Amino acid sequence: MARRVEDQAFVTLATNDQYCYGALVLGQSLRDNGTTRQLAIMVTPQVSQPMRQQLSLVYDDIRQVDPLDSHDEAHLALLTRPELGITFSKLHCWRLTQYSKCVFLDADTLVLHNVDDLFDREEFSAAPDVGWPDCFNSGVFVFKPSEDTYNSLLQCAVTHGSFDGGDQGLLNTFFSGWATQDIRKHLPFIYNMTSNISYTYKPALLRFGESIKIVHFIGTAKPWRYTYNTLTSTVSPPAEIGHGNGHQLSYVQAWWNVFMSSIKPRIEQAQGGELAVHFDSLNLESSVSSAPREPGSPRTRQHAWEQGEVDYMGSDSFEKIHEHIQEKINGEDKDKDDEKK
Repeated sequence: MARRVEDQAFVTLATNDQYCYGALVLGQSLRDNGTTRQLAIMVTPQVSQPMRQQLSLVYDDIRQVDPLDSHDEAHLALLTRPELGITFSKLHCWRLTQYSKCVFLDADTLVLHNVDDLFDREEFSAAPDVGWPDCFNSGVFVFKPSEDTYNSLLQCAVTHGSFDGGDQGLLNTFFSGWATQDIRKHLPFIYNMTSNISYTYKPALLRFGESIKIVHFIGTAKPWRYTYNTLTSTVSPPAEIGHGNGHQLSYVQAWWNVFMSSIKPRIEQAQGGELAVHFDSLNLESSVSSAPREPGSPRTRQHAWEQGEVDYMGSDSFEKIHEHIQEKINGEDKDKDDEKK
């Protein structure tokens, strides 16, 4: 068994009970993939006591922090996401000075493979943002806790503000040399893969999908807003999510698999076998008619692939496609041999 590293930690933030669903699954996915680091979570006063109890079953360190809000409505309006102002609370992570190095992960991320190698990176390491690759995405980053850095970030916020009204704009302003100064601080995209269908470069997903280490469910369509069918163990997007704006269903399915196998049983045990009011907002369905159709004919799979619903771990994996091509080639060769005979 690998030795636990006590002075390094994966860190996340939850500002309400809804995001705690994500934090619980994130923490469990780190443990399932054999991390040797500590797990720390910052919570604001809005997180309920029952949810904090659930978090304590996954996280080593729970730290309450006061909300920091940018109050920058003009800039937030550019993103039509006014709720992102509260993400300034993320800056408190630099105050976790009991740790020598940390990796911050947004609560809407899911770890698919061990990512302890991130601790070999230096501050400030992050992956490019798909919307503007000369900026980094602040959903995953390597940092070194420091009160001096925390105070400097606050001063930067007061002096320069944030060009998008959230933490990402501020952090890109503060760590402005990230794009050009040291390529070693550019994390590969597989450490922060944004799974929105509209952002997906499908051929690359088919080619490199099995290497993805961290999935990031950016946008408003979080996995916990999807419907999970308890009869078929499958997921479907909420009705309000428009065409092409959701996530790859295979990743949402992976998120729900962790929730159903590890998180939900603990919640039910704590609540005497029934989900309490704090946990009743998840969409759990038991109707056969509400379940998405299972992949069937090749035509069905083709249609799903064209819509961005790529099952990279199953029928659409690189190995399966290569197998199919080889079968076609071998079949054609056999037909030619038969013609010669």
